Amino acid sequence: MFAVVRTGGKQYRIAPGDKIVVEKLDGNAGDRITLSDVLLAGEGSSLKSTDGLTVAAEIVAQAKADKVTVFKKRRRHNYRRKKGHRQQHTILKIVAIGDHKETKKAAPKAETPAKPTKGKVTTGEESPGGDVAGTPTENPAPKNDKAAGAEKPAAEKAAPAKAKAESPSTENAAPAKAGAKKAPKAK
Repeated sequence: MFAVVRTGGKQYRIAPGDKIVVEKLDGNAGDRITLSDVLLAGEGSSLKSTDGLTVAAEIVAQAKADKVTVFKKRRRHNYRRKKGHRQQHTILKIVAIGDHKETKKAAPKAETPAKPTKGKVTTGEESPGGDVAGTPTENPAPKNDKAAGAEKPAAEKAAPAKAKAESPSTENAAPAKAGAKKAPKAK
């Protein structure tokens, strides 16, 4: 089942189990609220009546949006004004629409990696957006100088080593500037 609700002057299409970010609502994390301004409801392609229909939601977190800088300037009039703003948001998890509750979905089995990875693995439960970050990859760079010199790609091994010159070649160099200072003569 889905519904379209209005809160904070905006409209949101929701279904049980969805997480949405809305304008700030009163309450703390874990509190349950009801959204009574339901504009549309339906299941599949059929629409249902919205008379007395409410949406039950749980507050996941109170958060702030990214900082927005407002800068005003009028050129040649020495007028500059700089202000910043961070909008406050509430992250909601939709629990039920009317009498339709969220159905528990079986989590897909994740394949175990061949090598254990170092670092923290983030799951969807830890991030407020519900996105799964996945497992970190190992750093391909060697950790010490000996290992750095030990492995070379095949392209570098096949290339002949060039002889290093003691001083740089000046055959193709640009001529010196005419106004260069000369060393004083010894008397």
